[in-house]
Amino acid sequence: MTSGPLGGSGPRHPSRPTALELSAAYAAGTTTPEQATERALAAIEALDPLVRAMVLVDAEGARRSARESTRRWEQGRPLGPADGIPTTIKDILLTRGWPTLRGSRLIDPGTGSDWPEDAPAVARLRAAGCVLLGKNATPEFAWKGTTDSLRHGATGNPWDPALTAGGSSGGAAAAVGLGMGAWSVGTDGGGSVRIPAAFTGTVALKPTYGRVPLHPASPYGTLAHAGPMTTSVADAALMLDLVGVPDPRDWSALPEPPRSFLDGLDHGVEGLRVAVSPRLGLGGDVVNHPAVDRAVLEAAEVLAAAGARVEEVDPDLAGTGCLEAFHTLWFTGADKVVQAYGQDALEQVDPGLRRAIRRYGQGVSAADYLDATAVRMELGRRMGLFHEEHDVLLTPTVPGPAFDLTRQGPDDPDQLWTSWTPYTYPFNMTQQPALSVPAGLTDDGRPVGVQLVSARHADALALRVGRTLEERTRWRDVIPPLLDRTEEHP
Repeated sequence: MTSGPLGGSGPRHPSRPTALELSAAYAAGTTTPEQATERALAAIEALDPLVRAMVLVDAEGARRSARESTRRWEQGRPLGPADGIPTTIKDILLTRGWPTLRGSRLIDPGTGSDWPEDAPAVARLRAAGCVLLGKNATPEFAWKGTTDSLRHGATGNPWDPALTAGGSSGGAAAAVGLGMGAWSVGTDGGGSVRIPAAFTGTVALKPTYGRVPLHPASPYGTLAHAGPMTTSVADAALMLDLVGVPDPRDWSALPEPPRSFLDGLDHGVEGLRVAVSPRLGLGGDVVNHPAVDRAVLEAAEVLAAAGARVEEVDPDLAGTGCLEAFHTLWFTGADKVVQAYGQDALEQVDPGLRRAIRRYGQGVSAADYLDATAVRMELGRRMGLFHEEHDVLLTPTVPGPAFDLTRQGPDDPDQLWTSWTPYTYPFNMTQQPALSVPAGLTDDGRPVGVQLVSARHADALALRVGRTLEERTRWRDVIPPLLDRTEEHP
């Protein structure tokens, strides 16, 4: 199957409307938040047993919020365009009144008392009138690129439940892909919104670090970002408008942006300088699936046809020690979070997490940590210079499509996730915005994605290029076959 300029604005699947489509329908009176919420709850009832995307569903609370939103729309006083949008939350982010268990058996649901606090992004979505449906599955402490845990089991892919949805925001991606809410907010410390987006044919943005505030601070430090998970680039821009404002609980939060991320989204790519890097300069160390290489080539051709100045060029990342530095920063953070639950906690966690902590997270000196931070600074310097010459970098999101649900990687049942996703974590190291958009299917029907990376603080530019790809290809409207089952549960 190949892509082409078939248009991304045609009819969408009725079981998976975008947030902006729902907002327009509310304004026109052709549907209501109550009706949209019932459809999302029906999708959860019909499809979640197949993919296990949800770890908590609050149908009563969602219906109550939807009734209130419907009244506001009927009275002509909605809180804004997101009022009444069915929404899910990754179970890493605090959500008032709901347990936040982070995929771990170490956390007792009763330890949070009444769970009185929202994370900043959740607070903003709630204030915007979003209907919060429930919480999405995550691996333990969001540590890896698949979504399975000893607490909740494994999350399957909307395209084939026998395949992984990716991770660590795999529950969010599976829910969004199957219409269990129009969108979700996930977290990304090394690819955790982008990997599952690529595997499930959805859209995800890891914004510039600090654009979406976090509280409490992540144990993974400034590698950790939060961002939108949606079925359209415009929805990602809208959610970023909502959640991308400062919060006094996060001292690293950026000032409020000067304009909406929706502004200029449709201005096209005429004259933009796009660098295409099919392997991120890693050469023979990485082998892409043929469908991934094809997707990158076709995306480059689409952007060139739209007026971008496209050339193949690799950023200068080779030989920097990026992976080793990432391991030091990531797994010392993981060790810290597990230690907080007691001396014996390490013996109770995911065996893969335990092995990785022992190998990479323990025995790290202050000098080792500072060396890893210095690598990070050098990577940031190199990418800053790169973007002086190139507005956007186009890469694969992941080298291959989703693999078997029972495996930790495509090549080895116990494969460490960083070995099979080399294109995502470097941009957590550099804190740049990185957007994954659907870009094709393998011959056997598994989605693949491409990644668009722009300079720090240039989130709007990545979104604009992603919007052009979305509008000039068919991939946004290619939906999982499982969605047809929701037609039986109106």
